[in-house]
Amino acid sequence: MDMDGVLVREEQLVPGADAFIGELRDRGTPFMVLTNNSIYTPRDLRARLLRTGLDVPEGSIWTSALATAQFLDQQRPGGSAYVVGESGLTTALHSVGYVLTDRDPDYVVLGETRTYSFEAITRAIRLVESGARFIATNPDEKGPSREGPLPATGAVAALIEKATGRAPYYVGKPNPLMMRSALRAIKAHSENTLMIGDRMDTDVRSGLEAGLQTILVLSGISGAETAELFPYRPTTVRGSVADLIGRTENPFDPQD
Repeated sequence: MDMDGVLVREEQLVPGADAFIGELRDRGTPFMVLTNNSIYTPRDLRARLLRTGLDVPEGSIWTSALATAQFLDQQRPGGSAYVVGESGLTTALHSVGYVLTDRDPDYVVLGETRTYSFEAITRAIRLVESGARFIATNPDEKGPSREGPLPATGAVAALIEKATGRAPYYVGKPNPLMMRSALRAIKAHSENTLMIGDRMDTDVRSGLEAGLQTILVLSGISGAETAELFPYRPTTVRGSVADLIGRTENPFDPQD
């Protein structure tokens, strides 16, 4: 399931999310909370969720930073990268044995940060032009803040792409690669796994492309009318995860 808009919204618990997670844990149902946000480590996110009253184990949190690190480790083990991002991304890359450098790196890896530096972006542009492969953790163009929207990874990636003529490879949602890596992490198969999300363009799309059934909840970004604008549909639509309490064994029961 996605995190923001599904379990929490603007640092507040979505009503019923704690009971829903509790039911999954009581039943022994494996689950993974996914987020395209690469700023934080799973430990940071666990602490954030605990402050809202939601107890999610660190091992049940999967970020675009972790998916990116796993992807690079599979593509070029023991490689090097120039990183524009925060500790969630640098920690993930260090954990797979990557060296972080601004001298002839194998990759330029762009992630989320609240303080994008013009100097760092300029360095990234020059390295990409010099032959470094361009990777971005996720394509989200903007993110939320208390003051309003902030430019996010996708917007800065567009800037670098425009300057270099080289498009990045995005690892996070809606790339089904992130969904498949999460499936492997919980030793699950797409045939008996579903994706719960609040966005049609990332959550539902990535679930569909990874072969999962999908549930769109209306507690976040997409509304019921928004879903009708897309050429694909979720398996079902619910108001929030509270509507799944008592139904986690068979959430698609038509007698609801």
